[in-house]
Amino acid sequence: MSLIDIKNLTFTHIGSLKPIFDHVDLQLDTNWKLGFIGRNGYGKSTFLKLLMGKFPYKGSIHSSVNFEYFPYVVENPKDMTITVIQTLKGEFPLWKLQKEMNLLELKEEVLYRPFSTLSHGEQTKILLATMFIAENQFLLIDEPTNHLDVHGRKLVAEYFAKKKGFIVVSHDREFLNVSIDHVLAIEKNKIVLTKGNYDTWQHNKHLEDKFELEQNEKLRKEIRRLKESAREKATWSDKVEKTKIGQGPVDRGYIGHMSAKMMKRSKNMEKRYEVAIEKKHKLLKNIEEIDPLQVVSLEHHADTLIETENFTLYYDGIQTLEPVSFTVNQGECLVLQGNNGSGKSSIIKAILGEKLQTSGHLWKAKNLIISYVPQHFNFLKGNLFEFISECNIDKTQFLTIFRKMGIQREQFDIPMECYSSGQKKKVLLAKSLCEQAHVYIWDEPLNYIDIISRIQIENMILEYAPTMILVEHDKKFIDKVATDIVELH
Repeated sequence: MSLIDIKNLTFTHIGSLKPIFDHVDLQLDTNWKLGFIGRNGYGKSTFLKLLMGKFPYKGSIHSSVNFEYFPYVVENPKDMTITVIQTLKGEFPLWKLQKEMNLLELKEEVLYRPFSTLSHGEQTKILLATMFIAENQFLLIDEPTNHLDVHGRKLVAEYFAKKKGFIVVSHDREFLNVSIDHVLAIEKNKIVLTKGNYDTWQHNKHLEDKFELEQNEKLRKEIRRLKESAREKATWSDKVEKTKIGQGPVDRGYIGHMSAKMMKRSKNMEKRYEVAIEKKHKLLKNIEEIDPLQVVSLEHHADTLIETENFTLYYDGIQTLEPVSFTVNQGECLVLQGNNGSGKSSIIKAILGEKLQTSGHLWKAKNLIISYVPQHFNFLKGNLFEFISECNIDKTQFLTIFRKMGIQREQFDIPMECYSSGQKKKVLLAKSLCEQAHVYIWDEPLNYIDIISRIQIENMILEYAPTMILVEHDKKFIDKVATDIVELH
């Protein structure tokens, strides 16, 4: 066992006033399976790059192990996969790689194909296998699940569970519950290290938030009571003091004493009131509010909006999809599932009207308005406000949704090409939620999206029941929102 010892870690991006990390102290065991969570933009990828020494920082990071970062950069994807691995790792025992490949259900022939011909899932798995062939390495794995289908995620989660010595950034709750034994969470106002899995951290966070909310309510009531009592006693003191004035046999010394006593009690209550206010101000700083999202979908005169029957796809005359039949009615959420390359995105393209080789029946209701979120977002460049204007959507509505999804105001003026992958995805999701449509078609909408925003989207779908077609691999999410699941082969 060895430790990664982090002391007084402080880091601020150039041009930013607020530090991402401010005097952080952490000790991480290099045998842990560590899940790393937090909202988009909170600094997870930055933290990994600080461990790698990519940015200058204040404080110290001491470790006796080497750090290895995923995803790798593949310079020549047209090379044979075995050549790509040799370029990344140098010489290595082939049997070690074959052992890791077996655990990930990869056939040896993958090694002797050009890397570019592998599916995204195969590429992810072969590069993960490559990471684990070296020793004395602490692995920094940044969002490996984004291009994995449901089976691939389960397989990789079980693979990680057999390993040790890594940090994995992931927003897939099911994946984290299977694969890790510790959680490092960047919360709203602090960094928390928890022994256990995602559910353990969530349970502890819920108890902490519940305690703070109860304390806040208790202090709120106490402040109101102290305020009223202080005001009453000050009033009584004034009234008693006034009885010293006038005719008649009164003990003015006694009355003055009583008045001063009441005033002193009033001042003491004011001090207690100020202490209670100070305590109250220290609460609720770390509670991450899950602001509700909203969508206003259009009603259509037809009940059935999209229908397929024995629908299939061809590529160069070769059938690539077993015939599929499904119906999408208003208010339903259909989830398309299947292995990578099974045709999920192609079916969406066909529904959107792209010319593909198909056979069978595909029908759409007349004058159907569709809002589409594509899987990829690399086209997002330039000024956010110009993008809003070009899309002809309501600026206030868009920015409100964007803020609710955890994007800080200072992000609005940064060019979109400088956004993180999660922030770019949120641009597309916020745009879609601003569009009034009959059907919302989202292709892998949760890739790179943090857990809180996933819960926001879940809640929105359950509350407003927009008609949707989704391609998604997050099991917990699918279990909650899907009214029907279509498996593609």
